[in-house]
Amino acid sequence: MWISRRIIFAFVLGATPVAVPGFAFDGAPVNQGAAIPVAAAQTGAINSLKKVVPPATPDSSLIALQYAAEGGHPFAQWKLGRMYADGNGVAQDDLRAFEYFSNIANAHADDSPSAPQASIVANAFVALGRYYLSGIPNSKIKSDPERAREMFSYAASYFGNADAQYDLARLYLHGAGASRDDFRYGTRWLGLAAQKGQHEAQALLGQMLFNGDQIPRQAARGLMWLTLARDSATADETWIKESYNKAIAKASDDDRAMALQMLEHWVQGRRD
Repeated sequence: MWISRRIIFAFVLGATPVAVPGFAFDGAPVNQGAAIPVAAAQTGAINSLKKVVPPATPDSSLIALQYAAEGGHPFAQWKLGRMYADGNGVAQDDLRAFEYFSNIANAHADDSPSAPQASIVANAFVALGRYYLSGIPNSKIKSDPERAREMFSYAASYFGNADAQYDLARLYLHGAGASRDDFRYGTRWLGLAAQKGQHEAQALLGQMLFNGDQIPRQAARGLMWLTLARDSATADETWIKESYNKAIAKASDDDRAMALQMLEHWVQGRRD
């Protein structure tokens, strides 16, 4: 979600997204106006779907989605990709999910960021980046942090996707052999994602600011971000709630009062 430009703290001031070129599947730069090949099709799984008239059965909605996906509809491809990734209504199959996400990325990488399907395309790049980060067991998709960085970079810079910005920030901040420049890029991407309401970015940024972790300590601002993150955290994101609890226990009365004032400005800025 896009936010007011009023609330930008010191180390994010003047930060602009790093210009990131497109990358082909082999890692070579490609023309930004061309689609970005992500992966070759996997054993023709999608093309093997039989073209029959969907029967009036409980599976008819799935067949309808498959028909639409075969026709190149990105929303249907995204829905099926998420279903296979999560095992929601179908047998969990990461490789098949990867294939659907790849089809979206390959066909729509150069779509306008303002296009109706732009968020779907950006999310497909994020999903692919996460698969490349971890790899898919018993498949040719191996862990490849650099390929993951390419996927996150494209979604973060071209589409302005907050999840991609957060994942890219983590790679810069925690990557092996991270340099001073990597840390600077990481904090900037983290700040951009936090400003857009990405709660994991808010939590990590809040931790860093409250503890003074390689950046000047700003306890009140850190507590503000941690409070926002805590309010958006899911039940299984215990690390966010634990970070908030530790910070609020250590915060001085002045820190708490200033954090509350910052929160009020944040809410007012979101309303503008």
